[in-house]
Amino acid sequence: MEEGMTDSTSNDHPTQTGQRRTILVASRIDPDALARLGERHRIVEAWDAAPADLPDLVRDCDTIIFRSGVQITAALMQAAPKLALLIRGGSGIDNLDLDYVAAHDLKLVRLPGPGARAVAEMAFALMLGLARQSLFADREWRQGHWVKHRVEGHLLHEKTLGVVGAGNIGGVAGEMGAAWGMRVLGCVENPSPDRKAELATRGIDLTDFRTVLAEADFLSIHLPLNDTTRGFIGGEELRAMKPTAFLVNLARGGVVDETALRDALNAGRLRGAALDVHAKEGDGDISPLADLPNTILTPHIGATTIDTQKVIGRQIVETVEGSSGT
Repeated sequence: MEEGMTDSTSNDHPTQTGQRRTILVASRIDPDALARLGERHRIVEAWDAAPADLPDLVRDCDTIIFRSGVQITAALMQAAPKLALLIRGGSGIDNLDLDYVAAHDLKLVRLPGPGARAVAEMAFALMLGLARQSLFADREWRQGHWVKHRVEGHLLHEKTLGVVGAGNIGGVAGEMGAAWGMRVLGCVENPSPDRKAELATRGIDLTDFRTVLAEADFLSIHLPLNDTTRGFIGGEELRAMKPTAFLVNLARGGVVDETALRDALNAGRLRGAALDVHAKEGDGDISPLADLPNTILTPHIGATTIDTQKVIGRQIVETVEGSSGT
């Protein structure tokens, strides 16, 4: 999905200005936005609710606001007979039953634009952390170990950045790579001459997936999770990469086969990996990569900046109020 304020999927469920809504807020949103919504609408706070409690909470709601980390299932939506509007504060919709949305003519508004910059910046934070062994150096010095001569650093400048999924987020990451003096290769699901020309203006050379894998020094993954991308980066793909390469995943956990990635890292077929997204996420879940020294693991915080969430919050309010033109 390309950069823009909203992405709307609708079949004549207009948001009516002035209409008082009952809104299930299923994920945390900017506090100022929540307060503004509460001035005119009934808010059902559910971001800490157990999944089993959500059907009762949503029963009288006509609107659901959600991010990642909560499953908006057919059963949940079916429990809300007045449901007309779904607002995704971000881009991914792998946690939403799209078949139910289409079959019941519900309005879906995605807000992918603001999070793109935050996720792209996070990709660089992780790439730099891997390239400079920042976590290792920090941990050792906190324990009194001066490891200055044991740390091997690598520049990003003049390295090849491979972007798998050079769309809304990946395109921004590619632009940033070009600004850092990197050679940027990208691939997309549906390449075309026009798309190649557009990406070229941003410093990204559109090529095929196999070329991106083979030539990347840093591979940054930005794909949605669906039936065609689940396990997209597996053993075969990892073997096609340079053994000196780093892999960074800010897409969805299921896009990368974590078992295959662990095998590649253990065997020295990959220099390191950083994952902000994981096959299993939540309290009590431990990544299969947790014991590996050449990994960085963060808890799905790519779009979680105060700045980004304030912009998304404003757009949520505008969408609910019907003033965003969607």
